[in-house]
Amino acid sequence: MTETQEATSTRPYLIRALYEWCTDNGLTPYVAVQVDDTVQVPREYVKDGEIVLNISFDATSSLKLGNAFIEFSARFAGTAREIMVPVERVIAIYARENGQGMAFPQVVHGAGKSLNPAASRAPSQADGTRAGDQEVKLVPLVSASPSHSDAETPEPPPGNRPKPTLTRVK
Repeated sequence: MTETQEATSTRPYLIRALYEWCTDNGLTPYVAVQVDDTVQVPREYVKDGEIVLNISFDATSSLKLGNAFIEFSARFAGTAREIMVPVERVIAIYARENGQGMAFPQVVHGAGKSLNPAASRAPSQADGTRAGDQEVKLVPLVSASPSHSDAETPEPPPGNRPKPTLTRVK
């Protein structure tokens, strides 16, 4: 009897692809992260258990988009900080300027399972993909704030940032 090896997650590959798409198009890639004890970020910028990070070339140093972790150095209020985010904690990657990107299912802490229990038992689709974790589509993320112009605008203080709204397309 042969055991089938479980495929690796598509999440790190999709994050790298969307990062490249953003940079190729002159857009600023942001990642939204679900924060827990495994995430190394400045806690003073975490709001409602989440943080949004600018991962553009101009905002980071030594950026590594690995299969297990996103690692880089960045300045927060003028102080250099080391950032380390497990890829499984990334809940979205999108372009700041137009909100286009992708949202991912959130995971339950330490369990590696989706917060949506129906996703794990969803039937296969006609194209052979599973619903839930395996089927992730590109969706626009609509910000609650007015759209930004092409000119660089200063970031609002961490506590006053509007959260992007995620829309899941099925």
